[in-house]
Amino acid sequence: MLTEKETLQRYLQEARDALLWKLDGVSEQGARWPMTRTGTNLLGIVKHVASVEIGYFGEVFDRPSGEPLPWLADDSPDNADMWATADESRQDIIDFYHRSWAHSDRTIDELPLDAPGLVPWWSPASRDVTLHRILVHMIAETARHAGHADIIRELIDGQAGVRAGGSNLPDHDEAWWADYVTTLQRAAEQAAG
Repeated sequence: MLTEKETLQRYLQEARDALLWKLDGVSEQGARWPMTRTGTNLLGIVKHVASVEIGYFGEVFDRPSGEPLPWLADDSPDNADMWATADESRQDIIDFYHRSWAHSDRTIDELPLDAPGLVPWWSPASRDVTLHRILVHMIAETARHAGHADIIRELIDGQAGVRAGGSNLPDHDEAWWADYVTTLQRAAEQAAG
């Protein structure tokens, strides 16, 4: 039976894997292409989550990673962590994410769940945290962004599901899905009056 820490770490890893899998088979342009009004793109989501994770499991517990994060510098443009520059390859971002979670896993492995931390960017009333709280927070953060990536990937090429070879969606052909969407559109129109 898994310990509480092992259970939390397992859920974090599953969310990480789901997020990273969304890049598989997508072109370089597709991985970077802004798919929403706010510019959300697959590679940017991965870069953002890797950056956030390295902060929560590094700075919060006074365990700096040594990773340079120029996109988070005070003089960097807004949202610089939400997209990859032309000089940052997909592999650069994936490697950074792997280094980020390796650093995080060392923090998780070496500290007890009640280890104290301080989140300087949170309000003073909630800055004092434990490793347990940050683990839960990072699971939620990663899963939230993996959900964004699910939608972005479906918009890019129609691929959907939780993992390669293990979709959680009904196995139907394109005609069934088209009929299903039409049913939803009709229901929305009827509800609108």
